[in-house]
Amino acid sequence: MIYNSVDCVIFGFKNEKLKVLLIKRNNEPQKGLMALPGDFLDSSISIYDSAKNTLKELTNLENIYLEQIRAFGEIDRYPDKRVITISYYALINIEHYSPQPGYTAEKLEWCDIDSLPNLAFDHKEIIKSAHKRLKIRVGNEPIGFNLLPECFSLTNLQKVYEAILQIELNKRNFRTKINQMKLLIDTGKKQENVAHKPAKLYRFDEKIYQKLKENGFYFNI
Repeated sequence: MIYNSVDCVIFGFKNEKLKVLLIKRNNEPQKGLMALPGDFLDSSISIYDSAKNTLKELTNLENIYLEQIRAFGEIDRYPDKRVITISYYALINIEHYSPQPGYTAEKLEWCDIDSLPNLAFDHKEIIKSAHKRLKIRVGNEPIGFNLLPECFSLTNLQKVYEAILQIELNKRNFRTKINQMKLLIDTGKKQENVAHKPAKLYRFDEKIYQKLKENGFYFNI
C-alpha cells in the first residue's frame, strides 16, 4: 500500500541568517528527532489544503502562501511504509508570526540553514531541494522582501539575498541594481537605536512592481 503525505519548509530570516522552522517529533517513528512540519494527506481535501491544515495543527501558522516544490518517493524513505511526500515551501517574516507546537510536535525551533541538526527521514534532502528552488526564484522574482519587516534598510535587503544565495554581494553593484529598478519607496524614516549612523528605511511597493511587469519589466538580482 502506498501512503501520501505533505511536508512544509518554512523559511525565515533573523540575525543575518536564513532559517528554517523545525519541529521535535513527539511520536514514532524517529521520535525525538527534529523534522519538517508534515503529516499524512487528508483524503477529503486538496493536497494544498492538507498542507495548510497540517501547518496549522503542528505550528499554529496560518494564512501563509505555500508553493509546491516536488514529490519525494524513495522506497526506503519511511520505515515500514511506502510513503510519497509532496513538499511545499514558504517565506515569512519571523517577527510577524508566533509559531506554537501542537498535535505531534513537542517543540518548535528556527534553525540556521547551514547548520541543521540530525533530521528525521529525508528531510535534509527536502530542505536542500527547497533552498535550491528559492535560490532560483529569488533571482527573478522579488520574493526576498517577504522575509523582511515592512520597512528595511538597503543593508538589510542585501543581507537577505546574501543569506539565501550564500554568496557575498558587492555593495555598490547591489545598490545600483536595486535603485535602477525603482521598486522601493523611501519612507522618510531612519533606523533607531543603532550603534552606527542610522540608515534610511525603504518599503517595497507591490503595486509598482505589478505595473512594471505588465510593461515587460524583468526583476533580476
